[in-house]
Amino acid sequence: MTLIKSISGIRGTIGGPSGEGLTPFDIVKFTAAFGQWIIEKSGKKKIVIGRDARISGEMVRNIVVGTLQGLGIDVVDVGLSTTPTVEIAVPMEQAGGGIILTASHNPKQWNALKLLNEHGEFISDIDGQEVLSKAESNNMLFAEVDQIGTYSQNETYLQKHIDHILALDLVDVEAIRAKNFKVVVDAVNSTGGIFVPALLKALGVHQITEIYCEPNGHFPHNPEPLPENLTALSEAVINNQAHLGIAVDPDVDRLCFVCEDGKMFGEEYTLVAVADFVLKNTSEEHYAKHQKQSNTVSNLSSTRALRDVTEAVNGMYFASAVGEVNVVNAMKANQAIIGGEGNGGIIYPESHYGRDALVGIALFLSHLAKADVSISQLRNSYPAYFISKNKIDLTPDLNIDHLMQQVKSKYQAQPINEVDGLKIEFDKEWVHLRRSNTEAIIRIYSESHTAQAAQDLAEKIINDIKSFIN
Repeated sequence: MTLIKSISGIRGTIGGPSGEGLTPFDIVKFTAAFGQWIIEKSGKKKIVIGRDARISGEMVRNIVVGTLQGLGIDVVDVGLSTTPTVEIAVPMEQAGGGIILTASHNPKQWNALKLLNEHGEFISDIDGQEVLSKAESNNMLFAEVDQIGTYSQNETYLQKHIDHILALDLVDVEAIRAKNFKVVVDAVNSTGGIFVPALLKALGVHQITEIYCEPNGHFPHNPEPLPENLTALSEAVINNQAHLGIAVDPDVDRLCFVCEDGKMFGEEYTLVAVADFVLKNTSEEHYAKHQKQSNTVSNLSSTRALRDVTEAVNGMYFASAVGEVNVVNAMKANQAIIGGEGNGGIIYPESHYGRDALVGIALFLSHLAKADVSISQLRNSYPAYFISKNKIDLTPDLNIDHLMQQVKSKYQAQPINEVDGLKIEFDKEWVHLRRSNTEAIIRIYSESHTAQAAQDLAEKIINDIKSFIN
């Protein structure tokens, strides 16, 4: 059993002893702490909830609803939904916050409470610590019988989210419809099976082949949208002679594509392609009106290709620490027009400050339609980079901070970023070292112009660390 308490939410496996898994006791404890924090922080007694299609979703939903009502909070339940849909629903409902019941790409035995503030954005580090502290204090104030909160269901947000996307200036429905795209969708039997086909039809795509689109929570493969988990989608694209395949994770905040030949577009390049389209098609008037600049942001472990397409239009690229909250903070600080993460997460502020696969689909299809090329040709138009992901296991007695300093000293002549661990640049190659908060390991991500060169760079740093240890 596993229970992970972090600033962004509470994640764990269902069942087991309380305190060791996401049990009903733990759900009540952390829901109550968040609900009370929302009342104190926003002064509002209203919270929006939504969930993915996990088997445990209904059980978790019932406990969350009852707990919030017990605090005197009115609950608006948008039902089977997506993370970005709940994010836009919170400000639309003028609520004090939101809770998304999803463990994102984790397997079916997991679930989680993802916590949103009144802007529909993930709560900050400081806010998260306050919620966790409140949960441990066990000092909750529940409502008297006449002040118990209400419960209502609102199933209109599927359409509201779609309407919101169609209203974006850069989404070109006519161009998409004219291309008569044939698309295959893999929604891993979660809520993307409802939302993605509905969005595609609204965008004028009517040749849709659905695989794993029944929202029953029985994931047919590992739900993380990585190449090794998308073999069925790749085969379906080829067999149906489709223009492209679309894959999302269970809560629809990560997005990746499959090319017409069955090859992966690359989740790192989802953001690169969408950012390229946004940067080249956003008017100067739009930048001025929305107080944005032709700047982009991704985390330190994401591909350099985003920097390349940004600088190609005289924009500025900024790197943030890993984590969506950190990306959003950097985007706001640098007035970025678009940003996200290399795991297929698109954050487009004109819509909202949250990863949104649905917004990503609409912008990507607009880009593909206007480019008038195949998806593989579009992919080949971008700089080719390859990322290698490694780790080195260490003994618990080693001083990892000292090891990192030794690496830094050896490469002090190179550009170095210490916002999150240690990132060292070598011309257009880079290596990023991050220590684990829970294990005696250092994660080592590297990128270069070929897969072998990226791996060689990682091995070089690993050998450095081993030599320092010895």
